[in-house]
This record gives sequence, structure tokens and C-alpha cells, in this order.
Amino acid sequence: MTLACRLCGAPLSETFIDLGAAPLSNSFLTADQLAAPETSYPLHVYVCSQCLLVQLPDSESPDVIFRDYAYLSSYSDSWLEHCERYAKRMIDELGLDGDTLVVELASNDGYLLQYFRAAGVPVLGIEPAANVAQVALERGVPTEAVFFGRQPAADLVGRGVHPRLVVANNVLAHVPDLHDFVAGIAELSGPGTLVTIEVPHLLRLIAERQFDTIYHEHWSYFTLAVIEQALGAHGLRVHDVDELTTHGGSLRVHASPAADDRLATARVAKVRADEAAAGLDHLDGYRTFADAAVQVKCDLLGFLVDARERGQRVVGYGAPAKANTLLNYCGVGPELLAFTADRNPLKQGRYLPGSRIPVRAPAAIDVARPDYVLILPWNLRDEITLQLAGIREWGGRFVLPIPTLEVVA
Repeated sequence: MTLACRLCGAPLSETFIDLGAAPLSNSFLTADQLAAPETSYPLHVYVCSQCLLVQLPDSESPDVIFRDYAYLSSYSDSWLEHCERYAKRMIDELGLDGDTLVVELASNDGYLLQYFRAAGVPVLGIEPAANVAQVALERGVPTEAVFFGRQPAADLVGRGVHPRLVVANNVLAHVPDLHDFVAGIAELSGPGTLVTIEVPHLLRLIAERQFDTIYHEHWSYFTLAVIEQALGAHGLRVHDVDELTTHGGSLRVHASPAADDRLATARVAKVRADEAAAGLDHLDGYRTFADAAVQVKCDLLGFLVDARERGQRVVGYGAPAKANTLLNYCGVGPELLAFTADRNPLKQGRYLPGSRIPVRAPAAIDVARPDYVLILPWNLRDEITLQLAGIREWGGRFVLPIPTLEVVA
């Protein structure tokens, strides 16, 4: 079967990285499911030789991936602080008030819109996972449970929805039909609408060996150059970009209808130049990444095996989707990582897909008093080492697996 690029339609033949096969990263297991087989899907990532979009071919439908979804955005304090700062900035820069509307696509549990709502700005969340949308509604954030695209956008406009600001945080990677989603953004964007889109930056993913951010609900991995192609195909133009530290290094792209004719800032030119300097404007810049992932695997397994042989106990902290890619690719199970702890109650009492490592509440770490805590959401290292500072009382230390294995006292 010939695979086709979801952006330009060219045949896909160039491998970016092949991580084998794994179950869906957010398909946490209950105890009753441990005796049943799991379905695994290929994690074989390609880079398009024409437009350079890095992408996973379709594996499972979004309806399955986002059914009974376990990810809630509000369980990271640093992420909430990031969102509150963004809301204040947009309110000030755009003059948002009670007569302007903010629409967020993939609004999760209302983690961002709550800050606009608290300032008296009308909001509307669009969230495909019905169980997560219900959490937002219970928090008082108006939310509709629907998969966004061209037709849902037309329906919103037909109902008189005309946002001043459209927000799409960490969702562009989650849509298999990229053109339908971006066409929906364009449909929703009238004259004067600002669109901001946050995505993990492929430049940082490659430079810092962040292969664990690859999983089945992430269909695409973006450079600024590729985002500009995708938006430009639907009449949207990038005029500014912020480089962020979130999620291991992200971009916040500012775009608007091309007819608005806004001048691009020097920041746009700077990111374009950085990507070209890293070789991401040609295929050769993508061909060494797989070897870097192998080194991460060898280093992590070596550490865990050595700790076991010394009689030392290692547990994890966090149960993000990235942890499941890392642990399944490395072949780590409960024999090397006794359990992991997470603040999200939707994950507690369940088991990680594939590895079958149990997920417990954070208090379990104080009971176990492990020698090491492996921080699986390594992008939150500062937040987590502060939260778990008490492990130092018994000589416990932290371990970071990426970009290189690091033990922190």
C-alpha cells in the first residue's frame, strides 16, 4: 500500500524513525483488562520528501483514540501558569471584554478558558472527548463536544459565532485530516480575527532527542515552515511567532486571514533561519534522529538494570502519553519500574498500556521510599522536583531520561 502525505499528497517512503509497535498511549488498563490482549499499532514515522512534514500514517480513528480520554490539562501547575499569562496578554493586546468572544479548539477541561471567563470575556470551548468536555461544563466553562473541522466551523458561523480570538493549543498534531481542520479555522476567522496555535517544535524534538513525544494521537510534527504551508493553503498567514519552553520547546504561531495584510515580525524570520541552520529545509536534516533514540534506550535500560542488580528500587512519577512511548520502546516493565504515580485521578488505579506498570497516587512514593524517582514528564522537571522534594529526606534522587540520562540529587 502506498502511503500519501497528509499535507501535499506526495508518496511517503522516507523513514524519520521506527519505534516498533505499541498500544494507544492513553489506553490505560483496568485490573480486569490485564488478562486480555492489547492491540498495538505501528509507530513508524515518515518525513515527506516534498513538503517535509513529519507524520504518522493513520492507525486508529479519532473516535477510538479520544473515547474515555484520560488526559486532563489542569494537573500541571506550571502549565496553568503559562495559560494564565497568555490569557492576560491577549486580553491586554486585543482589548478583549464582554463584547468579544474567545473560542478554543480542543479546550480539554477548561484549563485555559477559565482565565478569560474570570475576566468577563465570553468563551466557547470545542472539545472532542465527551468525558473531558463534561468536566469543563461542570467547572462552568461553556463547551461543545464535537470534532472540529470545516463543517462544524460553518455550523458555528451559521449560529452567529464570530470570535475575536481563536486558540488551538497542542491540537494541530492531533488531527489526521489536517486540511479539514485548518479549513475550519479559516472558516471561523473573519476580518480582524487573531488565531494562535501552539505546537511542540520539531527543531527541539530533534535537537533534544524527544522521541517519546511521538505517539498515535500525534499524527503530525511541525516546523514553522510546514505550519506556514498548511495555513497558507487555506488563506491564513503567519505574522508572528513566540518560542516557548513548554512541552520541551514549542512555538506559538500568530496568524490571521491573509486579507488582513499584517506584516511579519523579525521573530518569524529568525525561526525560519534557525530551522534552515539545523538542516530542516532538506531531508538530510532528518536522517540521524533514529540513532539518537537508540542511545537514550541503551542509557535508560543500563541504569535500570544496574539499579536492580544493586538492590535499589526505582519508581516513576507521572503517567503522560510520552511515558508509554518511552517505556514500551525501551522494554521497561514492573520488574524494572515498580510503579508510577500521577495526580490525575482518571489514571490512578489503572495500568500503563503495554508495560502494565501500575499507576498510583503520589502518596505511594512516600510509602515506598524508593532510591530513585524516574521523572517521565521530563518537561516538568522543575515543578516535579519541587513537589517531591521530600524524597531527599531518605536519600532519594531523581532521574531524567531525556535528552541524556541525568541523576539529580
